[in-house]
Amino acid sequence: MIKLLTIVGARPQFIKAAALSRVIREEFSHAVNEVILHTGQHYDASMSEIFFQEMGIPKPAYNLDIGSDSHGVQTGRMIQGIEEVILKEQPHGVIVYGDTNSTLAGALAASKLHFPVIHIEAGLRSFNKQMPEEINRIACDHVSTLLFSPTATGVENLAREGIVHSSAGTHTFDQQGVYHCGDLMYDNTLFFEKLSAAKSTLRRDLGLSSKDYLLATIHRPSNTDVEENLRQILEALYAIATEKQIPVILPLHPRTARIINEMEPGRIPPVTDPSGPVRLIPAVSFLDMISLEAGASVILTDSGGVQKEAWFMKKPVVVLRQETEWVEIIEAGNGRLVGSDRELILEATRHFLESPPVSFPPIFGGGHAAREILNVLTTVRWE
Repeated sequence: MIKLLTIVGARPQFIKAAALSRVIREEFSHAVNEVILHTGQHYDASMSEIFFQEMGIPKPAYNLDIGSDSHGVQTGRMIQGIEEVILKEQPHGVIVYGDTNSTLAGALAASKLHFPVIHIEAGLRSFNKQMPEEINRIACDHVSTLLFSPTATGVENLAREGIVHSSAGTHTFDQQGVYHCGDLMYDNTLFFEKLSAAKSTLRRDLGLSSKDYLLATIHRPSNTDVEENLRQILEALYAIATEKQIPVILPLHPRTARIINEMEPGRIPPVTDPSGPVRLIPAVSFLDMISLEAGASVILTDSGGVQKEAWFMKKPVVVLRQETEWVEIIEAGNGRLVGSDRELILEATRHFLESPPVSFPPIFGGGHAAREILNVLTTVRWE
């Protein structure tokens, strides 16, 4: 039996970890012992605890309770705490997900102690190194032993950087294993969609009918920390809601909510008016988010995870960024990159309201990524 230390710290990682933990429990409990470490990067209960409860993720054996701080302080404290746990647990490998500071800290701590790093969601590139996430994912990929990419594009990105699948008998830090496995978030969407339909009452509570609203999320520092960018996005949301007589539902990341509340009322449209066309609501659970995505006509977001969830739900997505790791969505014509430009946001949203896409090819696999990953981990040689 192999022992795996799983490191999570933020909402997207909780979701991905849920898929893997579920398949370990159902199909690989005889072969895998999973120990979960929660860094506490998302320390708000609405962004953390509820996901563990709702998605059936095993309770973390360790919680570092790091909380929010500067990148350096936060990552440094994580490395220290993760290193102590690795030395205590002596796992066969350390699993990290995605591109957060928790991902980077886990990869650095494990690799420097010579424990294999298993990077799930490897190979993604926005080609914008001003994004902290881009630095995290590049660094993590280059110190990993096993790399699992959700898309063929991710495998190609790794190859361009010299990271290719080794034909050696055993995968090591210098002879890496690269696998195209599909997307864990698609696994979860398929699994939880029916549960969401049965359990989530949020759309009913908000008085929403299917396809009579837009769904938006904003959380990236490039949008929230630059007042002009946030102002233009809010203006665009207010304008399209007013023009098309269609409400915009905006679940607020706690940090985004604080920033909006601190902005001068005269500098932004009246989005905080509870009777207005833009409806601000607190951060929602995963099941509620799936429900909102399933019923929306168009989704506007700067989140990488929500971009994919839009695709899984066969919804067009207006990407509030200048670039995306999920280039396949843009290339298929089912998404548009608009940044924070008010007019581009309006143009793209009008386009998708009037001409929604009809084709969503299976670029993220068939919904069995967790099983494919665990088949590799339990059959190939790696150290």
